[in-house]
Amino acid sequence: MPNPSFERRRKENEDDAIDAALDAATTRDRARLEPEVPLRRLWDNELEAELEKALEGFDNSTYEIIAPRHGGQDESDEASGERGQETRSGPQQGKVIGVRGRSVFVDLGAKSEGVIPVEQFGDKLPSPGDTIEVNVERFDPDEGLLLLTRKGAAVEANWENLRKGLVVEARATKANKGGLEVEVDGIRGFLPISQIDMSRVEDASVYIGQKLRVIVTEAEPRKRNLVVSRRDLLEQERAEERERTWAELAEGQIRPGVIRSVKPFGAFVDLGGVDGLIHISDMSWARVADASQLAKVGQEVEVKVLKIDRQTSKISLGLKQLTPSPWDLAEEKYSRGMVVKGKVTRLMDFGAFVELEPGIEGLIHISELSPNRVRKVSDIVKPEQEVEVRILKIEPDARKIALSLRPLPTAEAEEAEDDEDEAPPAPKPERKVPLKGGLGDRDPLF
Repeated sequence: MPNPSFERRRKENEDDAIDAALDAATTRDRARLEPEVPLRRLWDNELEAELEKALEGFDNSTYEIIAPRHGGQDESDEASGERGQETRSGPQQGKVIGVRGRSVFVDLGAKSEGVIPVEQFGDKLPSPGDTIEVNVERFDPDEGLLLLTRKGAAVEANWENLRKGLVVEARATKANKGGLEVEVDGIRGFLPISQIDMSRVEDASVYIGQKLRVIVTEAEPRKRNLVVSRRDLLEQERAEERERTWAELAEGQIRPGVIRSVKPFGAFVDLGGVDGLIHISDMSWARVADASQLAKVGQEVEVKVLKIDRQTSKISLGLKQLTPSPWDLAEEKYSRGMVVKGKVTRLMDFGAFVELEPGIEGLIHISELSPNRVRKVSDIVKPEQEVEVRILKIEPDARKIALSLRPLPTAEAEEAEDDEDEAPPAPKPERKVPLKGGLGDRDPLF
């Protein structure tokens, strides 16, 4: 019967022998496979030898050695700073590289490129070299590109990317007392009536069926609650436009604008986020009684910037300054003694103003209204009355014309006046009462 202890020792010896054999084989294979010099060191030695061979006969004393810069960062930091596209976010300025397929490629600098869907540009695509403002949404590691959205453009929405501040496109589907029910890429939302426009909206139903660019104000995926605002987006865009306009605005400029409101004293014009006033006196060279005669809300106009007060944010604009002044040719058209027709525009205590043509008015002084004494101007002329007047004096530089309604003197009257001027003075009547006088105590002369 075999001895258990003997069998156990024999098995242990066999195992030790097997382990020793395996160790020996492994050591031989490792010695055969591994070079005596590490592979990286071997590559360095080979490169160094090739460099030495290439630089034979090169004298480095003729070149200035520039000391390395110490920027406080190691090589790994610099390398990560050059890549690091995935860390970029928020608004950026980019230059359009080109349009390929359904994508617009944009260079953001620092070796960063991004892509925007062409749908965000509408019908007008940008040209290579154009500078545009974009928002960085995220980095796509598979494509190695930044996914961008055009600033202010609506993006495709879903519950995963919906967040406060995102600009989306909403279609108004139904109106109720509180506002509009909208649909954003299949997601139901709500647009309060106070957030539809910058001005008060009385009837929200007029927006049904329209597509509106809006900004997300509330997004709760769990509750399926989405609230949007168009007013916030309009105010945000207007603030950005206002900043650009103030930076460009200067006196003497001719700028396009849209009339926003009309008052009796003038019209307010939107120049691009900034409002200016055309005073009624600067609307036309002719006299205007009410600004609504020449200006309508929504009308597109070109105006001249007359004055800018940046402290009070007031801008004075002019319409008539874009046309020649009728006074520039007044001296050629009118002369002293000429008889012309006109229309009475205003009555004053001292006389009446007569419009000879749009922009040119003259004054009939009260003494020139009639050959007889005039107590009240309204006794002779009335507003809007057509009259025929004679020009007494013209001063184009001062923009003054003196007029007269008195008839021209006849030839007989002129001759009588001339005879009276040439006739000798009438003799004094003979004194009937003798002069009295004396010399005091002295003897009289007679």
